[in-house]
Amino acid sequence: MLRNKILQALFFILLTSFGFSQEKFTLSGTLKDAKSNETIIGATIQIKNSELTRTIQTNEYGYYSISIPKGEYNITIQTIGYENLTDVIYLESNTKKDFLINEKSKEIEEVLVVSNNKSIKIDKPEMSVNKLTIAQIKSMPAILGEVDVIKSILTLPGVTNAGEGQSGFNVRGGAADQNLILLDEATIYNSSHLFGFFSVFNADAIKDLKLYKGGIPARFGGRVASVLDIYQKEGNSKNFGMTGGIGLISSRLLAEGPIVKDKGSFLVAGRSSYAHLFLKLANNNNSAYFYDLNTKLNYKLNDNNNLFLSGYFGRDVFSLNEQFINTYGNSVLNVRWNHLFNSKLFSNASFIYSDYYYGLTLDFIGFNWESGIKNYNFKYDFKHYLSDNFKLYYGANAIYYDFNPGRIEPINSESGINEKQLAKKYAFEPAFYLDAEQKLSSKLSVNYGLRYSMFYRLGEETINIYENNQAVTYDADLGIYEKATPIGTQYYGKNKTIASFDNFEPRIALAYTINEDQSIKASYNRMSQYLHLISNTQSPTPLDVWAPSDNFLKPQILDQFALGYFKNIKNGDYTLEVESFYKTVKNRLDYIDGADLIANEAIEQVLLPGKTRAYGLELMVKKNVGKLSGWISYTLSRSEQKTEGRTPIETGINKGEWYKTGWDKTHNLYVTGSYKSNEKWSFGSIFTYQTGQPITFPTGQYQYQGINVPVYGNRNEDNLPSYHRIDISATLNPNKNKGRKWQGEWVFSVYNLYGRKNAASINFRQNKDDGSNEAVKLSIFGIVPSVTYNFKF
Repeated sequence: MLRNKILQALFFILLTSFGFSQEKFTLSGTLKDAKSNETIIGATIQIKNSELTRTIQTNEYGYYSISIPKGEYNITIQTIGYENLTDVIYLESNTKKDFLINEKSKEIEEVLVVSNNKSIKIDKPEMSVNKLTIAQIKSMPAILGEVDVIKSILTLPGVTNAGEGQSGFNVRGGAADQNLILLDEATIYNSSHLFGFFSVFNADAIKDLKLYKGGIPARFGGRVASVLDIYQKEGNSKNFGMTGGIGLISSRLLAEGPIVKDKGSFLVAGRSSYAHLFLKLANNNNSAYFYDLNTKLNYKLNDNNNLFLSGYFGRDVFSLNEQFINTYGNSVLNVRWNHLFNSKLFSNASFIYSDYYYGLTLDFIGFNWESGIKNYNFKYDFKHYLSDNFKLYYGANAIYYDFNPGRIEPINSESGINEKQLAKKYAFEPAFYLDAEQKLSSKLSVNYGLRYSMFYRLGEETINIYENNQAVTYDADLGIYEKATPIGTQYYGKNKTIASFDNFEPRIALAYTINEDQSIKASYNRMSQYLHLISNTQSPTPLDVWAPSDNFLKPQILDQFALGYFKNIKNGDYTLEVESFYKTVKNRLDYIDGADLIANEAIEQVLLPGKTRAYGLELMVKKNVGKLSGWISYTLSRSEQKTEGRTPIETGINKGEWYKTGWDKTHNLYVTGSYKSNEKWSFGSIFTYQTGQPITFPTGQYQYQGINVPVYGNRNEDNLPSYHRIDISATLNPNKNKGRKWQGEWVFSVYNLYGRKNAASINFRQNKDDGSNEAVKLSIFGIVPSVTYNFKF
């Protein structure tokens, strides 16, 4: 009944949105870089005359469309890193007009860090969203000589990570596996190289990114914390060029150029680290390195059809004396077709393959281990520009999953290890969505939508059956949870449904304009996540295994509310953003004490369903223009988990009480600054301060056979010492002959300038000499200087 009412209400709103009587014509087209023909994402186009003013943005393919009355209009186009473009057009029929926009000259003293266009900040019902162009990212301090996409989003409010040397990132108290990371619409399952020191995204190949922390559009689904949506460049369809950088730790090279001039282009970019080679010169057999490859092809068939082929391949290799070898990485491929039905209806169809692989060789034991997850995704999206006040987005996607929990192979016959393949798992996740953006009045705008998602856990597999359908039992005498013994099994044939779920996921976001410089925004999201990362560490590790929802692992369900205040100061030279949020997640997995996760064929025997909550206040103040620009972001928040007993006699986890998650950070402060001294020198700095990572300290001890055994208290009731550091960089652009094609720059950087020994962990042990207890702090990084030479021709 409730579902029907929701659908009826949406249908009624849609019907009332078509009541406009004045004859209108459609102005549409594409915005491109004048030098390379790259499409420009998210550019602001203002169309104005004496009677009306309208502001729109280009979509993720550089396309725009607006319906307005007949007349003469002044057009102003603005976007970060480009000169403003103005034009005049007389509209008397449906008109297609493409625009070419020029990059800003590097001689311009002012450096725009963020767009100060008020319509984006104030009028648009988009909140909890941070957009960064590559121009913004490259204006930030370059650590180890290379700007980093993941490190750039860590400077935003509400975003943190589990600690130094930890991979992934956390958004608004969510776990790292609750983030949907997309590269050209393909899912990336591990976003880090070298355990978090580099990201998998080569900044030279990236064009644009958006981080959705809340107010997430209905076209996105499958995760309950955030969406990081990243698009690669398309390649220069006018001229051949190369870009690269040579550093002490890693180097990179990108080549791009036309396939057919002004119709098609290619892009190929590669990166690799090589610090391990210096270890080998010192007869050190240990090594850790990565390499990756980005590719993209695009071809314009005609004015209404474009084809794209993009891919990514990356690997990390970690070796200890050639006895322990760890290899892992992502591979993705996407074929896309853009089709313009007419000036008001734009579509995109994508066929996507994504693969995350993990391999481990233990030579001293004598076996190889491999695991991973693959998915095959088809999606078809439509953008319908019905009027200047109403836009409709709708579409469908279907994902087929192939999970490999683990395979063991002996290295040789003497190892005594038998070959073993853990049962593979399969699943199918279709979804449909409808999303609308509507301006209800001069002061009130709204985004609203509905996503309907389904999930089918499929065979072929033999499933355990447990008494009372409980895979975990409770021993009341000992007060502990234990693995249940199966009472039988049930076989499901190939593609037979083992379990199924479906969820309605409503979304709404509102913006109320107080005046031209101030607005209040609010949003609500419900989202479902059908995949679970099986891990009892604070951040993802390569060994972690993904598992689908089934009879024992229920889907995670998010409800999030957010409220914000936004203000432009001095005509947008400064901006203030304040947001508060509260969210809950049902069916978040928790682990019984002593849970064994590796090569566990009955993982349900060590898992219990819990719930999480997170709430906080985010503050961001920006200085947008001038030689000195940057921002201060601060987050005050709490992230907690709770797993209660299933019966009155069960204690639950942590006595059934709320406890801090491993990524809870009460205080999170970033101060980011860039200073352009002159045409030759620019400087950057980032100061970071965070509450220390939650940890469980021992509260007592007892002796067993002369050995002190620690007794631990409640989960995560303590914290590591506070984390803080300063990173700085200086970029030198030597004087160049303006007619010379080759351009180069030197980037000098220092990570952790004052050598803070931040604690990655604290271990408690017994001193070998006097038998006393001692706490040992592990720090990963001290001062790390670097120099890189970047070039372009």
